[in-house]
Amino acid sequence: PTAIFAFNDNIAIGAIQAARARGLRVPEDLSVVGFDDVEHATIVTPALTTVRQPLAEMGRTAVSLLIRLLERQRFETLHLELATRLVVRDSTAPPRSV
Repeated sequence: PTAIFAFNDNIAIGAIQAARARGLRVPEDLSVVGFDDVEHATIVTPALTTVRQPLAEMGRTAVSLLIRLLERQRFETLHLELATRLVVRDSTAPPRSV
């Protein structure tokens, strides 16, 4: 494989450490991407490429829906999509030639 997309940043940081322990260079040999954009994603080496979630918008939406439930307002099945953002840092590079 040329890349790992971890389900959260902590797992991605662990993948970077495991790759390094096996003699792999990130991102030259292996690209690593996380999900969450935790604060320490910028201070690991290499800085972690990650997907940022709109946490404030998620919180506002959750509170709004909870208030509607508490007020016993009816609403139909709800499907929400909130925009995420890819934050490109130093843990990714184009795949090496095979």
